[in-house]
Amino acid sequence: MKVGPRKPSLKRSVKARTTGKVKRQARSAINPVYGKKGIGWVNNPKKAAYNKVYNKTTFSIFDESAIGCGLIFIVIFIFIMMKISQFIDYIFSF
Repeated sequence: MKVGPRKPSLKRSVKARTTGKVKRQARSAINPVYGKKGIGWVNNPKKAAYNKVYNKTTFSIFDESAIGCGLIFIVIFIFIMMKISQFIDYIFSF
C-alpha cells in the first residue's frame, strides 16, 4: 500500500474532468444505484476497502489542504517577525 504523496498523472486528470454529464446520466438511467454514496461497499467490498485505506494514507501534492492553513500562517508569521527583528537591529545600530 502506498503511503505519502500521490504521483500526478496529467492523462488521468484530464479524463476525470472531461467525463460528460450525458455519460453519467446514461449510466444512472441504466443502473439505479450508480453514483449513490456507499454503494462501492455493496458492489465490490475488497476494492472499496483498498480505496478507503489508500485515500487515508496518501495525499495530492497539489492539494492546499494537505499542508494546512495553520502551517502557512506560521511560516508567514516567522518571516514577518524576522524582518521586524532585522529592522529593529538596523535602527538601534546607529
